[in-house]
Amino acid sequence: MELRHLRYFVAVAEEQNLSRAAMRLHISQPPLSRQIRDLEAELGIALFDHGSKPVRLTEAGRVFLTEARTLLQRAEDAVQMAKAVAGGERGEIHVGYAPSLTVELLPRALRYFRESSPGVHVQLHDLSTQEMLRGLRDGKLQVALLVKMSRQALTGLAFEELQRHQVCVATYPSHPLARGQRAGLEQVAKERLVAFTRADYPEHQAWIADLFAPLNRSPQIVEEHDSITSLIAAVESGRGVAVIAQPLNGLASPRLKIRPLQPAPPPLAVGIAYRKKSRSKATDNFIEAARRAKGG
Repeated sequence: MELRHLRYFVAVAEEQNLSRAAMRLHISQPPLSRQIRDLEAELGIALFDHGSKPVRLTEAGRVFLTEARTLLQRAEDAVQMAKAVAGGERGEIHVGYAPSLTVELLPRALRYFRESSPGVHVQLHDLSTQEMLRGLRDGKLQVALLVKMSRQALTGLAFEELQRHQVCVATYPSHPLARGQRAGLEQVAKERLVAFTRADYPEHQAWIADLFAPLNRSPQIVEEHDSITSLIAAVESGRGVAVIAQPLNGLASPRLKIRPLQPAPPPLAVGIAYRKKSRSKATDNFIEAARRAKGG
């Protein structure tokens, strides 16, 4: 049974006349009669009382008409939904993000995306960098907002830089580093550091090591944390200081002091990553929204 069989049946049932139904369907009457007979033969039941004028439905035909209309409507709805999704008007998009780096960028991107694609639901995923990269490659994420990675780490993915953030140190209020407007890099190199876990954020600890490399010192990482909230708690409690990017200001409590490093290291680049191929219209719309968001 094909959808056209259902359309032919519904037309004959509603018109109660083969000739009018054929005109409505823009076909000749003999093929229409043959299609109706084929449908009844496939079902093994009579849908019409063919001896009556006008053509009347049997009891089974009346039940089948209700169901046929429902099936045709569902098929039409499916077509319209598919077209809306293909056009970026409906659907769902999964976005990975790093809270500590996108506290300003993400809300703006979401606002611009809602303006362009109000019918698309955005599912946010707070993930580590490695989880975001896996999610992109596995197709579980369509885009990710994250720190710029090495070319090797981004193999098969596209990355667009959107922002650069000043490098700072976060301390508890009474810490000596919090007294000045800036914190010396050599002073920070002597401190006990808390950092993100090497397993989930290998680029974070590598980045810290690169910062201290000109001083010929290795960072003293005494604690590792798998989330920004636990890292902030560790700093607030005095268990160490953290080298972070400036957007952390939007997440940290007043109990935390943020000071830029001196001399200023190269800024930390943050951007959007996505698969180079097989992108949906909704994904392209979100990428464009993120580009707009970088300017505020």
